[in-house]
Amino acid sequence: DTTRCVGCQSCEEACAEANGLPEPNLDDLDPEIKVKTSVSQWCAVNCYETDVGEVYVKKQCMHCNQPACASACLTKAMLKTEGGPVIWREDKCMGCRYCMLSCPFDIPKFEYDSPIPKIQKCTMCWNRLEEGEQPACVENCPAEALMFGKRQDLIEEANSRIYTEPDQYVHHIYGEHEVGGTGYLYLSAVPFEQLGFPTNLGTTPFPEFTKDFLYAVPVILTLWPPLLLAINRATKHKEENTESEV
Repeated sequence: DTTRCVGCQSCEEACAEANGLPEPNLDDLDPEIKVKTSVSQWCAVNCYETDVGEVYVKKQCMHCNQPACASACLTKAMLKTEGGPVIWREDKCMGCRYCMLSCPFDIPKFEYDSPIPKIQKCTMCWNRLEEGEQPACVENCPAEALMFGKRQDLIEEANSRIYTEPDQYVHHIYGEHEVGGTGYLYLSAVPFEQLGFPTNLGTTPFPEFTKDFLYAVPVILTLWPPLLLAINRATKHKEENTESEV
């Protein structure tokens, strides 16, 4: 709920501590400076000048219901878990970075400076959820701007707030329908474009736009090995014939 966020950046600190990341820069938030998520900062709070004054917004992976990153990943390194978080699995990644190209929110980041690079992004504290705990950002938000729970329950709570205080909110829950729905949902007092949210994404899950191509990928992957083997054998056979003629 962006109407409750006070810009304290406690979520950034909690995220860094819970995930072994460097301490975030906690300078005063400047509406002229926008911080993006990075390999060393999985969530970022920014200040926006709006029609109702300054508004603070936390951004991170949206954990889409049908994530484009997971659909684009040929090795299934990106996985939408049953509990909701979208996670990256190091042992399956081949470093193609298609997840970065496909994400409509520009979230997955690649460790270009590392000799053994990884994809880094918010995991919704998946390991904490496995232990029955809440995400670190939610647990440490003093203003209670963040809530965690079942998606449908959160949608009902959001609608209740809009209904109870219709003049305080725009009548839209960002993430309820965008790109097929997301795991993170937002309320706002101003139109979401004033807060830097992309509002032209539509409601169709992004994988729907690429499914025909992706259905062809397994065929391509299946055909390449025998094709390369055939070329290799043909080359060897030609070399043997050339040697016998000499």
